[in-house]
This record gives sequence, structure tokens and C-alpha cells, in this order.
Amino acid sequence: MTDIVIAGIGQTEVGEHWDIGLRDLAFAAIQDAVRDAGGLKPQSLFVGNMLAPNLSNQAHLGVLIADYAGLLGIEAVTIEAAGASGGAALRQGYLAVKSGLVDVALVVGVEKFTDKVGASVDAALATTGDSDFESVQGMTPAAQAALLMKRYIHEYEVPENGFAGFAVTAHTNGVANKNAMFRKAIKPETYAKAEMVSEPLNMFDMAPNADGAAALVLTHRDLLPSNYPNPLVKISGSAASSDTLALHDRKDMLFFDTAHLSAGRAMKQVGIVLDDIDLFEYHDVFSIHAALQLEAVGFAVKGKGWKLAADGEIGLKGKIPCATMGGMKARGFPGGAAGVYQAVDAVAQLRGQAEANQLPDAKTALIQSLGGPASTAVSHILQCL
Repeated sequence: MTDIVIAGIGQTEVGEHWDIGLRDLAFAAIQDAVRDAGGLKPQSLFVGNMLAPNLSNQAHLGVLIADYAGLLGIEAVTIEAAGASGGAALRQGYLAVKSGLVDVALVVGVEKFTDKVGASVDAALATTGDSDFESVQGMTPAAQAALLMKRYIHEYEVPENGFAGFAVTAHTNGVANKNAMFRKAIKPETYAKAEMVSEPLNMFDMAPNADGAAALVLTHRDLLPSNYPNPLVKISGSAASSDTLALHDRKDMLFFDTAHLSAGRAMKQVGIVLDDIDLFEYHDVFSIHAALQLEAVGFAVKGKGWKLAADGEIGLKGKIPCATMGGMKARGFPGGAAGVYQAVDAVAQLRGQAEANQLPDAKTALIQSLGGPASTAVSHILQCL
């Protein structure tokens, strides 16, 4: 079996696309990805989406997008796993090609938050939690993250504004990303003065909901066109794990088991250790989730994930660069597309195409998508060939 490569990448700018629909966003990303892949023709389409039935009154996205992209006749399905939908779609595309039953798979992540406004968006987001025991009580993802963050601060005696490093790093890296929603660096004092959303979670501790689409073309290495112009990047490892949907059902809510398990399994497939990873694209929809991922994967001991950020160790010149193109915090959080954007960013780094944000000699990347408070975690190892 030959190596499975990400032959093409495409993305739209993340932001408020009031005048562009789901199919148009997806098609724009698909065009770029297929062009980047040298015109390879997909046989299967896997669409990562989180909330289209709630926010856009549209289900059956696989067929909708296949039709609009001129791909009728191919297999086309939607993959939903809350915020991990994009990562889960990538895994399904990878498994399809790896099985040998599909030669070329197209993975698309797409989300439109601006089809609805106000409380209806919060209500839609709340459906990613446990409806019977969390959503019915008015629990939203932001409120849940705030409670988790408050417990973490109490348990580990985190100083005031101890989480500032996550936002500072993301916004610093987002400056050079032309597709990011926010392209302005912030200082720690800016974070300290930020408006509270749900104490202790302030506006810089959460990624802004946004519209966007990103796409990937996967294939076997030996099926690439002879004139393929890009450095090769392969998917070396892929793993997923699940935990309780309700946070209160866990033995230890301050440890993300799924992040630990999926990353460990993916790394074991490749035969690498943490020191071999050159960058980590984590799921920083909330600062507390980023801290807990760093700890679960093993980059920090329990209770010290925040300190890696505070000490600058997750910056481009740090011990483990994270959110290298701004992450979800600066780019924006495009729901089910977020995990596909992570892969696009990692491929750009490994190809040497990250421009001002380029890491020297980046060879191995870990990307990890979370659904809810790590109720689902999907991890991939990408490497240069």
C-alpha cells in the first residue's frame, strides 16, 4: 500500500459571509483544492458540518455540494461530530483511500453561522451537549467552558490572567494569515481588560463563531499526476476516541481522556514520540480546552498547560508551536470546517508554504479536533515525504 498524501488544499477566508451560501463556500474551497491537486477527480466526498440543519435549514449536504460542484454520481455523505466534524470527515476520507476502495477522496468542511443570529445560534450550539441533562438546564458550550475553567483555576491555583498566553499567541500568529477573521496582535493587558462572557471566561478566551469552508484532496502517492508541483505531505497516523457526552459523568473532568487516547494511538501507528512533533494544531475554541489538550497529549503535566502558553513555549519559536496560523481564536471558529482548516494549516507548514509564519525544518505535525468538551477527539499525524 502506497503512502496516502494530501494532494490538494483549499480554503476560503473565515468571516461573516452574509451574501454567500453553504454550497458557494464549499465550492470555492473545492475548486482551490482540486486545482492544487493537479486536477485529480474525486470518487468520494466527505463533508464535515456541525449545524447546517439548525442554522441553515439544510441537511443532506453531501449531495447538495456534490451536485453544485459538478460531481454527481460519486459517493457523497455528511459527517457530524460537533466541533470535531471536520477532523472526523478527514478520518473517513483517509480510511476510504487507505482501504483501497477509493483512489481519490475529497474532504470538505463547511459552516454558516450567519444564517441565524442571536439566541438561535446559542440554542443550536447547545445541541452538541447532552440535551436531557445539560441543554435543558440552559447550559451552553461557553457557560460549560467557563465552569471548567473556574474549576481548573481553583484546583491548580492559576494566577489572574494566567490564560492570556493562548490568546496572545493566536492573535500574533493570525496577523500574517490572509484568511483569518482577526489579523491584529494583542498584548497581555488587552486580554486583562477584555469583557467577561461568563466568568472567568472573557471574550479572548473563546473563538468567534464564523463562516468558512476548507477542502482537501486525498490520494495514493503513486496516483499523483506526473507534473504534480507541491512538496509531498502524507497522513501517517489517524485515530479517534469518544467519552461521555455530559461533562458531569466523567471521573476527572479536568483531564481529556479522548485527547490522550487518540493522540497516543496516532503516534503509536507512526512510531514517534512527543519530541518528534514539530507543531501542534490544537482545538482552541476555548482557552481552557487548549490547556487541557496540551496536558492530555503530554506536552505539559496536569495543571501546567496554561504555563506553557504564559511562558511563550507555544509560540512560533517555542518548545511546541501551536495555532501556527492563528488557530480558531484568530482565524475564527467555522464549526464543522475547523478540523479541515487545521489540516490546511499543517500542510502549508510541512510544504514550506506558511510564508511569514513558516517554522524552520517542520517535518511532523499533530492536529487534533474536539467535539464538545472532548466528548470526541480525532487526531492525525502529518509528515513530509
